[in-house]
Amino acid sequence: MNAPHIPVLLDEVIAALDPQPGDVVVDATFGAGGYTRAILDAGARVHAFDRDPDAIASGQKNFPEAGENPPRLVLHQRRFSEMVNSLADAGVARVDGVVMDIGVSSMQLDQARRGFAFSVEGPLDMRMSREGESAADFLNAAREEDIADVLYQYGEERQSRRVARAIVAARPLETTGDLARVVRKALGYRAGAPKDPATRTFQAVRIHVNAELDELQAGLHAAEVLLGEGGCLAVVTFHSLEDRIVKRFLREAAATHPGPSRHVPAAKAGPPPAFARVSKPIRPSEAENARNPRARSATLRSAIRTAAPARKVS
Repeated sequence: MNAPHIPVLLDEVIAALDPQPGDVVVDATFGAGGYTRAILDAGARVHAFDRDPDAIASGQKNFPEAGENPPRLVLHQRRFSEMVNSLADAGVARVDGVVMDIGVSSMQLDQARRGFAFSVEGPLDMRMSREGESAADFLNAAREEDIADVLYQYGEERQSRRVARAIVAARPLETTGDLARVVRKALGYRAGAPKDPATRTFQAVRIHVNAELDELQAGLHAAEVLLGEGGCLAVVTFHSLEDRIVKRFLREAAATHPGPSRHVPAAKAGPPPAFARVSKPIRPSEAENARNPRARSATLRSAIRTAAPARKVS
């Protein structure tokens, strides 16, 4: 199969997961199936999740393992936050690995009709699932204050109020080009600048429309529930908001709770650590960045599941 994208940090992800024949691994963000292909080639079985119907249709067409009896690849057109229930329906209670590649896929970015990128003119959509509120729906109906909050929180746009004011004044917005032009004008874009100022706004609106950070939080906890002892969680992120969530989750999940000291009053013991062997952040090599510029901002973090019960979500 000729995948339309290059999976990021593939060798490092597979080294962390260490899939073995007979293992069951969850690819929580199937996309074009780059990780899934490598896991299947190692002899493991895969349950792959993607809320994008285009990705599922492509997988059914291009992966013969999905048509085997029994199938070595099972495709789930669902959010990865729903993996516990979806796998239960498939008779799977424990898995040996979970990999997540967070954010928008190369396929989605490269298709103008999906409306994720300002490099090509397309409808202002950005919906991964092709359902629900689109980017245009949000930007053309939301209050200026709400738009500013989204741009600041999810895009870390310091001039969020100025951009939100310009968006409201320019309504209705219908295409990716409409939004990009409004943002560039509001922020005084100069051709040839190293980074297009529309980048932050597009990121923020996409994250909001798809509830990506909430989905990530829920998916991490679902992985904790599903992974058996010794199973690996490997997560690739592409910007600081995502990476902070993963870093905090693993730090808290791997926290140890020492016994009371004679110098300190006894405290109630916390739960035993759910993860161990938390890796240091791994980033692409210069060689990979040269082959695949989209890898440049990627960070991989991984950890190994202990025998402790999954923590309750507060």
